[in-house]
Amino acid sequence: MINALHVPTSGDIYFKDKKIKDYDTQKLRWQIGYVLQQIALFPNMTVLENIEIIPEMLGWSKEKRKQRAFELLKAVELEPEVYANRMPSELSGGEQQRVGILRALAAKPDVILMDEPFSALDPISKEQLQNLVLSLHQDLKNTIVFVTHDMKEAMKLGDRIAVMKEGRLIQCDTPAEIAAHPENDFVAEFFKGADITWQPLQVSLTEVLAAGFYTEDTSSDYPPMDLRMTVGESLPLLAKNNFRIATNKILTASNLLSFLADNQS
Repeated sequence: MINALHVPTSGDIYFKDKKIKDYDTQKLRWQIGYVLQQIALFPNMTVLENIEIIPEMLGWSKEKRKQRAFELLKAVELEPEVYANRMPSELSGGEQQRVGILRALAAKPDVILMDEPFSALDPISKEQLQNLVLSLHQDLKNTIVFVTHDMKEAMKLGDRIAVMKEGRLIQCDTPAEIAAHPENDFVAEFFKGADITWQPLQVSLTEVLAAGFYTEDTSSDYPPMDLRMTVGESLPLLAKNNFRIATNKILTASNLLSFLADNQS
């Protein structure tokens, strides 16, 4: 419904303070990037051509398209000189999905829709691409709507999680708030499978910081947090606000949930 493939039976969806139904459908879709569950690279096109396809349709110059593609390839550690002219068949599954993500980002869309993009990948590739999405999101600040049935993945990636059942939105909130206050038994059972009540809740924030789970931020709008607190003690506080833990670092609920997801037994 976000990209107008289906019309809502009731209610409205807004994009840039304007109802989806009031947009020209084609113009709306040009502003949205897509990463699908099935890797959907064009098999007869090179990596470079796959990444450039949407900017080319939008009228970008050849030089601008290539510059953007090379910037993105470098950002995901795929050397342009090595990968730009390869065909999709010459890439691993993880590399193909990297290129799929870059194609979605190439035209700098305001919103990216990801439909279970990593579900068919091996665990190592899946974790690498989850970390890539977190890194790219932090750098580019796009809105990403990420569909998943994996609650561990949802906790790791989501700033907010929307839980749906039979087409109805049951609860939408931060991961920490949903985990602490599930709306009903369905939501509670859904998150029970993610198992967030294990030993890492007793870990101090000093260890979380040392493990690299924080967000770079130099603004002065956040109150300080005592690093002697445990993950379990700080999680309810972080559901309501971010906290400063160093001069250029803040801690968010998403950081803690990513730590818990990575340390799940």
